[in-house]
Amino acid sequence: MDNDNLKWYVIHVFSSYEMVVKNNLEKMIENNNLQDFIKEIAIPVEEEIVEKNGKRKIVEKKKFPGYVFIKMIYTDHLWYMITNTSGVTGFVGPQGKALPLTNEEVKRMGLEKITAEEFDITVGDNVRVISGALETFLGVVEEVSIEKQKARVIVHMFGRQTPVELEFNQIEKI
Repeated sequence: MDNDNLKWYVIHVFSSYEMVVKNNLEKMIENNNLQDFIKEIAIPVEEEIVEKNGKRKIVEKKKFPGYVFIKMIYTDHLWYMITNTSGVTGFVGPQGKALPLTNEEVKRMGLEKITAEEFDITVGDNVRVISGALETFLGVVEEVSIEKQKARVIVHMFGRQTPVELEFNQIEKI
């Protein structure tokens, strides 16, 4: 098997059917011995703090509702099998043709783990937040966790220094 042909594709699914589609695809892979062609199915989530009845709790929220990401070696046969899976409306691409994500898109969406060698930001570096609620804020890296794929950054907010935990793909070195 050639890993160079493995690419990430995006499947559009019925709203709130992401997990149903993931489970259906996993069954299809197992039943048809497609493990060599389909390597990974992802539904990216992010943690969000929600306050309800005066209590704060952390909930997982889908980053891209209505979409499932699949890392596979594309074939017309797989296209047919996936698009005919219950809950799938089609691939994202021109006229429903599967269009692979670029390496830049894969990194930006956080689909692949960033290794210590690829991540060139270290404690003490000045960074800019490039996505999320704190977009355009500047800060200084206080801590880096390769396992969690997150960095704790001290940003200047509301007149004081505030530590925030950000994913690697949300910050860039300045």
